[in-house]
Amino acid sequence: MSRIGKKPVELPSGVTASVSGQTIEVKGPKGTRSFTATDDVTISVEDNVIKIDPRGMSKRARQQWGMSRTMVANLVTGVTDGFKKELEINGVGYRAQMQGNTLKLQLGLSHEVNFEVPQGVTVTAPKQTEIVIEGTDEQLVGQVAANIREWRKPEPYKGKGIKYKNEYIFRKEGKKK
Repeated sequence: MSRIGKKPVELPSGVTASVSGQTIEVKGPKGTRSFTATDDVTISVEDNVIKIDPRGMSKRARQQWGMSRTMVANLVTGVTDGFKKELEINGVGYRAQMQGNTLKLQLGLSHEVNFEVPQGVTVTAPKQTEIVIEGTDEQLVGQVAANIREWRKPEPYKGKGIKYKNEYIFRKEGKKK
């Protein structure tokens, strides 16, 4: 039995959900998001509550049950609050700035990195050493943050590079004479 799948998803005020077949569409103040579930689960909306139930008790149906419930909960969170990832840049001369729809990064390379921001995500650089990524799709926000971080991952000796705001960098001791 799925502990996550058993819990119904509450719809806050100002959010509506409609089901057609296996597709659920959630509308809220930040936009509209939809998710198509597999045939292993059934989705129903009753009195501001979304319930997901498995069709049968096969292993696949039980796996899809919890995953589908989590995806629907993320839709509701996305259209109400949205998702946010914060990155920090550490290093001498390392900085970031937004120019239109392009994030310009100076990361100690011989050239400047131009990162095109995909649609559905907003990227801001409040300071030269901070990057904030926001959007309604949790997967897309996380993927954009990972793609930006990929340009210069933090190294373990001085911690230079791009890291998540709460990330801990395991430090190593340098060589000794």
